[in-house]
Amino acid sequence: MDEDRLEDAIVALLKRSVIELPADVLWKLNKSYEKETSDVAKVQLATIIENIELARKLGRPICQDTGIPLFFVKLPKDVHADLERVIINATRRATESVPLRPNTVDPLSRKNSGDNVGLHMPCISYQFHDEDYIEITALPKGAGSENMSKMAMLTPAQGLKGIKRFVLDTVLDAGGKPCPPTIVGVGIGGSADLCMKLAKMSLMRPLDEPNPDKDLDALERELEVALNEIGIGPMGLGGRTTVLGVRAGKASCHTASLPVAVNIQCWAARRATLRAYEDGRLDIL
Repeated sequence: MDEDRLEDAIVALLKRSVIELPADVLWKLNKSYEKETSDVAKVQLATIIENIELARKLGRPICQDTGIPLFFVKLPKDVHADLERVIINATRRATESVPLRPNTVDPLSRKNSGDNVGLHMPCISYQFHDEDYIEITALPKGAGSENMSKMAMLTPAQGLKGIKRFVLDTVLDAGGKPCPPTIVGVGIGGSADLCMKLAKMSLMRPLDEPNPDKDLDALERELEVALNEIGIGPMGLGGRTTVLGVRAGKASCHTASLPVAVNIQCWAARRATLRAYEDGRLDIL
């Protein structure tokens, strides 16, 4: 693995992630605009769509809040590369060259590192897979949506009804703060920390891709309909489009527990994926 070439590719990946919205998100925004009946909501959606096009044409970030650097990495079992160092260097370079807003601060002193690098930042999650490539997904998360995250330790007796209520209450409490229309990530089960991670990871699944788990797919569809009936609407100004979709993931949990987490993504649902192959090929998807 040529680490210098990989670092260059991760800089390009970060640039793509903050400038070009994924095709499935733009498709859902356009579809929502066509279905929307509120004049105010249609103006908001039209402005969002125009913003996306201008960002792409001008090569500028979609939003001034370029988020904190989050990476989800899938590795072949025999990979040999100092990925953490490569990703950190690429984050520093991208902060200066894209540019990315320096958002990473010490939680107590609030001192800004100036380069989006700090203690446990960039945040990198690793998994292993049986493919012959490294897959790196950048998922920049802005504070407007990230600040609306919630998790709860429900009792098993609260069951599916309790899960639905928690998701609905969380979106209602968030109102217009996370810049709707949003994508709502839901994690169910596992431990408290795994549950929130599942909620965030679920945001990587495209909006036009159904959940392979039939029960979760049905839950996602039901919640999307219910959330779009509560009337928050684009940018919190009312309308039929409060969410673009709901994405859910689950893990086995303790017999006495039912953890549930919600991680909301704003309409600027930025993500981009890089695949680095054994033969040296580098593809940004």
